[in-house]
Amino acid sequence: GLQTASIADGSGDPAEVGVDGHWEVVTGAGENRSQAGYTFDEVLPGQRKTTSGRGEGVTGTLVVDGGTLTGGSITVDVESIGSDIEKRDINVRRHILQTDDYPEATFEISAPVDLSHLPDDGTTGTVTLTGDLTMHGHTNKVTADLKVLRTGKNVIVQGKLPVVRADYGLESPQFVASQIAAEGTIDLLLVFAQE
Repeated sequence: GLQTASIADGSGDPAEVGVDGHWEVVTGAGENRSQAGYTFDEVLPGQRKTTSGRGEGVTGTLVVDGGTLTGGSITVDVESIGSDIEKRDINVRRHILQTDDYPEATFEISAPVDLSHLPDDGTTGTVTLTGDLTMHGHTNKVTADLKVLRTGKNVIVQGKLPVVRADYGLESPQFVASQIAAEGTIDLLLVFAQE
């Protein structure tokens, strides 16, 4: 599969701007490109393998006030996500994610987060985000630890949102040889710039 990238090694520079303000997802900065995807395990007779896909169809905004993340949302164009196998992509879009009916997934931050501890020296820190993930017509509260890099005039966020398939009505098609594991992740690498 095509896995969502991690924050590029050595890509951090000292922060040139504070964290307060309105931030927007941008295409990228340096080696880091905004992208979102999925990772699930496929369970085949006698084996288990990881399946992943990614795409660059992601938008979003964050609001930081007084060193606290007070709100924000991320929208993923689910149809933009692809793997390295076109047949798999068609099956995932048509029969699992049903992108004709549910072309987007959204994550809405639901609890404030203190960002004042994030380093400004080009190294990463970690924040725990809680929000509502809406996908395939279902909304569930999720909590995830995300890696955050303040670098130059950008903030880069990397992490995985947990997904329990049954919570989102994501059924595994009966006609395929493999079954999809009950749990997976929505994977994010997001580059933000101040608006």
